[in-house]
Amino acid sequence: MRSEPFGCLEENSPQHSVNDIELLRNHLGIEKWVVFGGSWGSSLALLYGQEHSEKCMGFILRGVWLAREADYLHLFYGMGKIFPEAYAPVINHIPEEERGDLLSAYHRRIFDPDPEVHLSAARIFLKFDAICSTHHPNPAFVEAMMQNDKLVLGVGKAFCHYAKNGFFLEPNQILSRMPRITHLPAIIVQGRYDAVCPPEIAYSLYQSWNNSKLWMIPDGGHSDDEPSMAAALVSATDLFAEEIMQRTDQCLR
Repeated sequence: MRSEPFGCLEENSPQHSVNDIELLRNHLGIEKWVVFGGSWGSSLALLYGQEHSEKCMGFILRGVWLAREADYLHLFYGMGKIFPEAYAPVINHIPEEERGDLLSAYHRRIFDPDPEVHLSAARIFLKFDAICSTHHPNPAFVEAMMQNDKLVLGVGKAFCHYAKNGFFLEPNQILSRMPRITHLPAIIVQGRYDAVCPPEIAYSLYQSWNNSKLWMIPDGGHSDDEPSMAAALVSATDLFAEEIMQRTDQCLR
């Protein structure tokens, strides 16, 4: 939200973001760090690690998302099976003849120059996503998000732009490059009832990463604001800190 200009799509790709993360590490003078990311941030964390593994001590990942075609189309065609009442406005906003390709239909509307067209489309899609993000209903969170036109349009445009371009990645790129980082430790925190990033995604990553731990949170959803998910992420952070301190002590002896 603090990036300016917010929602700008020029020089905006995963590769640009990975470069920005590395620039930030250098700017802060950090030799090595634990990389933490959730949802799309988990994808960026993995992409960054695969390019700069020598700068990573490990990973904490929440609500894993691998940016494959099946993953981003799930938002248009999968989540509605879990939240049909929230999905109905998404479908009803689009004429029947366009519903075979909802991504293109929403992309056209969200990039339409008319504010009435692009804001209404973005708000409908983002409201659906926000409702699906919490295991325990949180209407106040959803309504607060809907009042922020800058956020709604910026996120809607970025998601549709990335999805229309295959997230600027090769098919299955993240999993195919996992050998670059499997020597590093990871804790994967996954909500059992995550409707946005289904648990099978996290499990597929865990299966390809012998040095990882999968913490399946029994009552967790997608949001990191929910108590069980927040507590697990704090525990994961504490565990990494303890292990790093132990290794540091051993090196000093």
